[in-house]
Amino acid sequence: MICMVISVINIEKTDFSSVEEEMEKMERYYQQEIETADREQVLAWQNERLVKQVRHVWDNVPYYRAKMEEKGVTPEDIQSVADLHKLPFLTKDDLREAYPYGLLAKPLKDCVRIQSTSGTTGRRVVAFYTQHDIDLWEDCCARAIMAAGGTEEDVCHVSYGYGLFTGGPGLNGGSHKVGCLTLPMSSGNTDRQLQFMVDLGSTILCCTPSYAAFLAESIHERGLQDQIKLKAGIFGAEAWSEEMRQDIQNKLRIKAYDIYGLTETSGPGVAFECSEQTGMHINEDHFIAEIIDPDTGEVLPEGSKGELVFTSITKEAFPLLRYRTRDICVLTRKKCSCGRTHVKMSKPMGRSDDMLIVKGVNVFPSQIETVLLEQGYPANYQIIVDRVNNSDTIEVMVEMTPENFSDNLGKITAMEKSLVSALKAMLGIYAKVRLVAPKSITRSEGKAVRVIDKRKI
Repeated sequence: MICMVISVINIEKTDFSSVEEEMEKMERYYQQEIETADREQVLAWQNERLVKQVRHVWDNVPYYRAKMEEKGVTPEDIQSVADLHKLPFLTKDDLREAYPYGLLAKPLKDCVRIQSTSGTTGRRVVAFYTQHDIDLWEDCCARAIMAAGGTEEDVCHVSYGYGLFTGGPGLNGGSHKVGCLTLPMSSGNTDRQLQFMVDLGSTILCCTPSYAAFLAESIHERGLQDQIKLKAGIFGAEAWSEEMRQDIQNKLRIKAYDIYGLTETSGPGVAFECSEQTGMHINEDHFIAEIIDPDTGEVLPEGSKGELVFTSITKEAFPLLRYRTRDICVLTRKKCSCGRTHVKMSKPMGRSDDMLIVKGVNVFPSQIETVLLEQGYPANYQIIVDRVNNSDTIEVMVEMTPENFSDNLGKITAMEKSLVSALKAMLGIYAKVRLVAPKSITRSEGKAVRVIDKRKI
């Protein structure tokens, strides 16, 4: 069992204020010897664990063994990470096809929990956990909380959904391991959220970025800014832009950290952001990351933009090998000022399966969000795609702020034209813009519904 440690730096200055400043800059680690291990050690862990995991899957998961046999691969062919490319991919379609137990690698008697994706169509994806799996998952979340400055002195306000959704249980367990006072709020009931936030002095907020924006709005409406003690937020489960981060940071007066995870691989904590805020460190002692060309499956060199693929090398019950996430991002091993050595992934730039192709042009919702925030509009919008007379159309419904709201038709028309021009410059195609009154778009207490594609109906 690896105990929690806090890094210590040498301070030779005698001036107390200087010491205080240095202490503020001190990076905290949950498992320092792992998080700051050199590349050789990380690779040694990965090589050993990958070989063991491939054998475990081969022996216990007939579904995946059949895929390996189809590709002509046996466990003996996998001797190190360098051989990873030989293995077949797994996709969400595979998980649905094998539902519910087809990818289970441990007897049910050894499993203590399932979690499930939030999707509502088709067969749901379920993931299984042994107690060992849960312990490692919570360790990963604890690393994220401490990277955001969390200690046993903090009050961790968890407003991710609980139940089958992984967000709440993951951060809840991670908070316990750090030793924070944990508020298992779940999502919704904003009045209660704010009451507890004020009364109990919440210092770290964990939720989706869209719900963080909603809470910020509610705090300002109620004039509670000076009663809120938040210092940091850990936000994930949906795509959000850098502009949205700055907006949340300014309104909540916090530092906003990104966190990444998939139900299929464990949940939040696969990767997390440090104080540098230039990407998320992947927990490489548990996961091997690749970037591939989403069309060909070819592995791309470091620094290339492509689809993120994960292999879990420590999970017992549901160990996925070369799982295609559909998230588009970049990996980098550039030295990080925080001292962590694990590879960084950029904020996902969209999903290969969520990308909209409109009039032959690739459109990501994040591009539209960036334009809106740069133009001074809130991150509350909807994109409606349709097909009229065999031609694609795209309409962006944008909520006005109370400050720029007007019933002057001429003024609204001018504002819409300005947004149309800005969107065309970003996307390269015409998008209709419809400005609507403040608060007229339904607020999200979970994952925001950004896109309505009527072409699929």
